[in-house]
Amino acid sequence: MKQAEATVISNDEIMPGVYLIRLDCLPIAPPARPGQFVMVRCGEGAEYQLRRPLSIHQLDGNKLALLFNVVGRGTQWLSQCQASDKINLLGALGNGYTIHPDSKKLLLVAGGIGIAPLVFMANEAISKGKEVTLLLGAPAAGQLYPIRLLPAGVRLVTATEDGSTGEKGLITDILPGFTGGADQVFACGPVDMYRTMARMPELKDKPAQISLEMRMGCGLGVCYGCTVKTKKGLKQVCKDGPIFELEDVIWEELADI
Repeated sequence: MKQAEATVISNDEIMPGVYLIRLDCLPIAPPARPGQFVMVRCGEGAEYQLRRPLSIHQLDGNKLALLFNVVGRGTQWLSQCQASDKINLLGALGNGYTIHPDSKKLLLVAGGIGIAPLVFMANEAISKGKEVTLLLGAPAAGQLYPIRLLPAGVRLVTATEDGSTGEKGLITDILPGFTGGADQVFACGPVDMYRTMARMPELKDKPAQISLEMRMGCGLGVCYGCTVKTKKGLKQVCKDGPIFELEDVIWEELADI
């Protein structure tokens, strides 16, 4: 884990209110793993004191990309950064996803902005010769992650709540039909999506790893602000996660985020 100044290469709005920022950051990029995140200092001054946790979206040598939704003053500041601007990062943090050596077919499940860590994951899996199917859901076609940015070799299946493209409904509506052939499942999305997945009989004996998004104060396990209850005791999302086994989290006691 290091603190470093990253240089902005580009910063583009790829969906309404969703930005893809590419950074040159040698100290952090090379060791990073899919599922890990960075804490980003979004602005200067006391009002920007708390960093924002963002999943590492893509990795290419010394360069990394972050995908984020503009939801407040910090991410609004980040969306306005231009090429050659400097941004302070802390990372890479967290434990990352784990691909079992004997797994051949991987199923990735992304709910909305949950695609953020899964593009990195897909790239990593394909480079290891794995078969990757990505289930990608969003409220409407205009809110789906651009297909042109997905790695070659991914089998893509989409679902939209309004039926404007792909299957009509939530991504969890079509998920049971794809679990049978998968050796492992990797997911990122809202808590309600995970609760639904945890109740699925199709996933009862299936290795499934999920990425928890929580409000974080420090990102280092010091403030205990991101503590969650699991079957293995209290865990901190920033330090023990953000990747957890789906079956380990006590979903009934986890508040919506």
